[in-house]
Parts: sequence; structure tokens; C-alpha cells
Amino acid sequence: MSDLVTLDSLQVPSNLSGTAGANRARGRSQIAAADDRSAVLSWLARFADSPATLANYRKESERLLLWCVVQHGRALSDLSHEDLLVYQRFLANPQPAERWVMAPGARQPRSSPLWRPFAGPLSLGSQRQALSILNGLFNWLVEAGYLAGNPLALSRRKAAPRAARMSRFLPHEHWHEVKTTISGMPTDSERDAARAARTRWLFSLLYIGGLRVSEACLTTMLGFFSRRSPDGRQRWWLEVTGKGGKTRLVPATDELMAELIRYRRSCGLSDLPTAGDDSPLLRSLIGEPKALARSAVHEIVKDVVRQTATRLRVRGPEHEAAAAHIERASTHWLRHTAGSHQSDSVDLKAVRDNLGHTNLATTSIYVHSEDDARHDATNAGHRVNWEPEAPMSPPAG
Repeated sequence: MSDLVTLDSLQVPSNLSGTAGANRARGRSQIAAADDRSAVLSWLARFADSPATLANYRKESERLLLWCVVQHGRALSDLSHEDLLVYQRFLANPQPAERWVMAPGARQPRSSPLWRPFAGPLSLGSQRQALSILNGLFNWLVEAGYLAGNPLALSRRKAAPRAARMSRFLPHEHWHEVKTTISGMPTDSERDAARAARTRWLFSLLYIGGLRVSEACLTTMLGFFSRRSPDGRQRWWLEVTGKGGKTRLVPATDELMAELIRYRRSCGLSDLPTAGDDSPLLRSLIGEPKALARSAVHEIVKDVVRQTATRLRVRGPEHEAAAAHIERASTHWLRHTAGSHQSDSVDLKAVRDNLGHTNLATTSIYVHSEDDARHDATNAGHRVNWEPEAPMSPPAG
């Protein structure tokens, strides 16, 4: 059994609570929190309307607070610059692993005694992200008058170089292999058929709609609606609420609507949502239908890409590169894949609006075809054209 519990259940000893922390501000605080745990919860409460952000920020602040209390023996408001250097090394190798790291296999819910804060050591990129989130936490606590200073402010933080190209997507040939895996899922039993239908609908929703996982999990069938345009055509749309509480309309294409009907029939529902149908877009298979959790969606996607990679490796070593790339894919890769494939044939401004980007610069990372055309044009039109050299005389004998 682990001695770790989630932030919600954490009972902090009085000597580690931070009520008398060395880094506590001495003036009037702008928040009611009197201890570190309460201060962290006050910070997290600001993100209640953004579930994905809340989950990430809670994860990082929870890890730090647990490390302070359970392992390091110092209150969060006692931490110095040197303590945070120790913590960064801990992120790269959380030990003892039996206390901190989840056992391989399915993710455990936060209520499970098998839950752990880490799935494994963090990569350099994940370490940077964790420290960036914690830097935001400390800055806010200073601004709120709870802490006197930010112990991360002295850290030597190298800016991560921005990638010149988007690689976290599936090129068309890899996407084809993923679809082949889904099409080949067993449907012999009623349970297998339901699982296969839901998997196909999930990938259709994430790819055709370009949805974020939080949008797919939180949106209900009420999000689908149709309206007649001035040209007399009836068009279907899907209304979703994305990052920052921003609402956008995603074109529900003819193909997406056909997949919706296919999925609803597999669930024993009418072809199209009716007024008041607030059932989830993605339904659980067990018990009363309820919305799939984000963790369940991630597991479904990872299972499909692992199966695809395994199938490719059976073909021979020449397929290893493709298998390795597909195996790395995550749920968010499907959104990147949607953006990349749309940019091949859809106007970039339309892609921007479909994905809910604020500006075209974000969307432009998906435009691989323009890069290829630029390469071809440069190759054909920009040359040195050295004069041919005269044949070299043979060396004197």
C-alpha cells in the first residue's frame, strides 16, 4: 500500500502545513487561505471552467505538494531555489518507484489505492512543462500576497526551441493502417460489436471534427443541430465549447452525420438526436449510459495504435519505422492529424475556424503541402549552374 493520497484527501501535519512558512508574505493576503494546501486549491479554483487545464495544473501542484509533505519534509511555503533543483531531479526519476509510479497497465482512477502520481520518469519536455505550471502557481501566490517570493524565479530555464515542422500527426499511409485496425475489430458478440462501433465513432469524431478530447467527452447530442442557409441547403453543425470556454461550430459533414447515425443505431437510438436528447456523444458500455471519461478515451486510442504497430511489425523489419511512429500516437495526435489532412485540401482560414485556433499562425504548422511545393519550386528554379569543368589532364608521367 502507498502512503500517498490525492490532493483532495491529503491531511498535512501542522509542521508542514505552511502556516508559518519561511517564504510567507507578511502583508495582507488577497486570498483567505491560511495554509499551503488551501492556497493551492484557491489557485486551482480559477480553472474550474476548463477541465483539461484544471486536470494538468492539479496534477503538477499535487505532485509537488505530496513530495514536500511525504518525501522532502518541507512545507511548500518553506521551499528555496535549491529545493526546487532537487525536485526537478526527482521529476526525472521519481523514487522510490513503488511509492510514486503507477504499475504498468491500465490507468487507475484517483480513488483507487493503486493510484500513483506518476506513470514513469518525465522527459525533458514534460519536466519543462511541469516547472512552467509551477512557476505560474508561485507567481500567482506572490501576486495574491500569500508568498513573499517565487523560488523558481532564479531557475535557469532554457526556452524550448520551437519545432520547424509538425511531426505529431499520422501521415495518410499511417492513418490508413489505423483505420484498417478499427475495421478489423471483432464483432462476434454483442459486447464486441458495441465496442467496435464506439471505437469507429470515436475516431470519426476526433478526425472529421478535429475535436479535443475534453470536447468529445463533455459535449452531448444536443450539440448537433441543422439550419437552412440562404441557398436553400440544409446543413448540420456540432456546437462545442473549447479552451477558455469559447464556443465554436464544427461542420457536421455528410460523412460525420452518416457515422453518427451508424453509432446511434448500434446503441439502439433513433437515427438523429431529438429535442432534449442530452445523452453523451461517447457512451460507456457498462451500466447506465454515461459519458466516457477522458482517461477511457486515451486508453481506447492507445490500444488501437498499439494493435496497429504490432500488426505492422509482423510484416517484417522494413515496417518498424512506421510501427514506432504510430505507436507513439496519442489522442491529441488525431486532432493534429485532422488539421494536417484538412490543410491539404481546405482553405487555411476554414481549418483555423474548424479547429478553434485564435490565429492562422497556429494553424500554419499543419501546412506540409506548401512546404513540399516550396521545396519543389526552389529545387527547380534556384541553382548555381556552375560552368562545366574542362576534363582534367592526366598527371605527368
